[in-house]
This record gives sequence, C-alpha cells and structure tokens, in this order.
Amino acid sequence: MSFSSQTKSELAQVTSEKRCCMLAEISGFTRMCGTIRLAGPGRVSLRLLTENAAAARKMIKLLKEYFGIGVELVISKNQMLKKNNYYEMIITEEMGCQAVLRETGILSVREGFNVIDYGVADFIVKKKCCKRAFLRGAFLGGGSLSDPEKAYHLEMVTSNEALGRGIMSVMNSLGLSAKMVERKKHYIVYVKESERIVDFLNYTGAHGILLEYENVRILKEMRNRANRMVNCDNANLDKTMDAAQKQIQAIEKIRDTKGLDFLPPKLYEIALLRLAEPDSSLKELGEQMDPPLGKSGVNHRLARIEEIARRL
Repeated sequence: MSFSSQTKSELAQVTSEKRCCMLAEISGFTRMCGTIRLAGPGRVSLRLLTENAAAARKMIKLLKEYFGIGVELVISKNQMLKKNNYYEMIITEEMGCQAVLRETGILSVREGFNVIDYGVADFIVKKKCCKRAFLRGAFLGGGSLSDPEKAYHLEMVTSNEALGRGIMSVMNSLGLSAKMVERKKHYIVYVKESERIVDFLNYTGAHGILLEYENVRILKEMRNRANRMVNCDNANLDKTMDAAQKQIQAIEKIRDTKGLDFLPPKLYEIALLRLAEPDSSLKELGEQMDPPLGKSGVNHRLARIEEIARRL
C-alpha cells in the first residue's frame, strides 16, 4: 500500500467531535472530488467520487451524522486499469443535495439564482480546529503523499484555481509553507519541506503515519550525514596527499640540485622525516619530531622548503 493510501486510511479513522469540524471536513472532501449536475429547473444532484474505500465509508457516515441523509453508492471498476474500484456517492435533490451544497459554502443564491462558489468559504474555516478538519477532508478527496525514502512531497490537486488558492491559504494560515503551481490545466498545492509535511500529518490527525514518516526521515538524514562525512574525509585525504606530494617533489628538487645539507638544520630534519613518511599528516609528522612540533609549525617549515625549491 502506498504512503498516500496508508495516510488516507488512517485519516478516515479520525473522528470529528464538533459539528463545525464535521461540516468543514465534508466541505473539504466535497470540493476536491465532488461534481454538481443539473437535474432539471432549479434542481441539482451531487456526485462524490473516490478510489479509497475508507474515505467513502467515512463520508457516508459523516453525511448521515451531520445532515441525517443517506446516499446512493455505486461501485465500479477503473476502466483503464481494470484494477481499482471507484466509489461514487450520489446525493439527489430529493435526498437533500442543496442543503449539503449550501451549508458547505459551495452553493449560494444571488439575485434569485443558484451560484457556485469555487473558493473556500470563510465561515467554514473560521476556527483552527475547522481548518484542520477541512484539510483532512481535502486530502481524503484529492491529496497524495510521496514515500519519504524517494522524496519529501505532499500535494493536493484541483482543476479550479480559486479552490487551489483557498486551500493554500488555509494551509499557510497554519504555517505549512504551501505553494501552488499550474500543470496541464490543474492546480497543484504542494509542500516539499519535510518538517512542514510532518506538521500537516499532525494537524490532520495521521499520527501513526507521522511516526513512520519521521522514522524514515531520520534514518535517511543519518545516511546522508554519514555519506557527507565520508565524502568530506575522502576530500580531506585527497587534499593531504596532494600537499604531501608537492612537499616531496620540492625536497627531491633540493636534494638533486644542492643536496639536503644545503638546508638549515630544522628544515633538514623535517625534510628527512617527510621523505620517510610520505603518507603521514602534518600532525603525525610533528608528533615524531624531537621535541614534538605542532601542526602549524610543521606546515611553516615545509612551506619554507617549497619556497626554497621554487627559487632553485
């Protein structure tokens, strides 16, 4: 099961205790996967479509608890893949479709006509608890979460710009740093920061997935940190070896032209030691001298030897 499916299955088990939160969750889900159809003059029907069975069960339960209505449920196969089931919940005019649309802030009357409001109604997400419930419903209706082993990415997709901006606004009011991009006539509201994704899971109530996500994230970051340290150590080793090779070349140049006796006693001592210990670090060379010499002192003497070789 994918991370998205696991997350939706857990969110479907979260119970909204307050009626305002029930309505917000219904509104979020309906806006993301609902379709309004005309059923005659002044008459409409509402169809909610999802591939997640747990999400469908939850919406049916919420609609019954809040509005006291039942729905007609139609289950069909995905015609392209012929694998997953589609769960279509139908609410007709007679069942109370308009009550659902009006109370969720989707349908309103202006100058005697029904008008669809595509944005997120302010009264639906007035409270912080309702914002969380709305995002839970929206994710159940049209959200996805990538496996953190592959990428840190949470998104919700809608075909309406006003709704996308509304969802982004609700997320950012909770400090989730959401952004939106248009892609192939769809609007994707997304979060890429792992810490903010964890916050989203916490706000919406997916605490089990949150712990799993955090475990994967911590292990991944530990591996990345270890790799960086290894790469850094390798780079430092390469740098040390390159420096040692230049020092040895300088000493050999002096030996072949003037002889090492040409060097002052302190430089003569370190030159012999470097030739004998080509792989040792500056610190290791200093520890072998009598008396011991610090890293900066060894570096200074070898730098003087290189300067003498350049002059030769």
